[in-house]
Amino acid sequence: MPLYSDEGVVLRTRKLAEADRIITLLTRQHGVVRAVAKGVRRTSSKFGSRLEPFTHVDLQLAQGRNLDTITQAVTRDPFGSVIGGDYDRYTAASVMLETAERLVPEEREPSLQQYLLLVGGLRAMAAGQHRPGDVLASFLLRSLSVAGWAPSFDGCARCGLEGPHTAFHPAAGGMLCAGCRMPGAARPAPETVALLGALLAGDWPVVDVAELRHRREARGLVTAYLNWHLERSLRSLPFAAE
Repeated sequence: MPLYSDEGVVLRTRKLAEADRIITLLTRQHGVVRAVAKGVRRTSSKFGSRLEPFTHVDLQLAQGRNLDTITQAVTRDPFGSVIGGDYDRYTAASVMLETAERLVPEEREPSLQQYLLLVGGLRAMAAGQHRPGDVLASFLLRSLSVAGWAPSFDGCARCGLEGPHTAFHPAAGGMLCAGCRMPGAARPAPETVALLGALLAGDWPVVDVAELRHRREARGLVTAYLNWHLERSLRSLPFAAE
């Protein structure tokens, strides 16, 4: 079987037979890849611990008819060892993994920007310099933008009129002016709108000093925006930290 090399992040694992696992990865060059890791559930496995969720690994794989086979794995960044020890980081990072898999729906379809965004998000989550919920919200907005659903927080999402505006609607793509406002639109506080823009831009000095009420409101709007575009909610999202 032909061999190929790549690097990737482990998104999830599933048991297979008595000692194997199916590993789902987001890779740098090949997008989402599902591959068999043989014998990794045995205590004698040489690389079982390197193929756990959140781990950033270098891989060698053998191409198969249905599933590839992982023949070698070397850890690049053991994000899971840090993230797994903190509930808030773990739940927020779990949403990141699930989102990455959902936004790259076609297997073996390269998505370099999503891959780099996920690695950077996990690195920020493991570093612990910002609140886990803020890192997650920033990741979700950026990931949706990479997927082609960039929200508008400055100009009107419909007509482009420069803001500030007072209405937000997920279906419209963000903030709306008075003339374009749709029924059911939310009316977030101006501070919340500024926070959303800072989360999208990665303006952490603004994000880090945001009040709890504005962070909660921003998270609700980000969740609504994510659910609208994914058409169904993520299983891990209700457990994520604020």
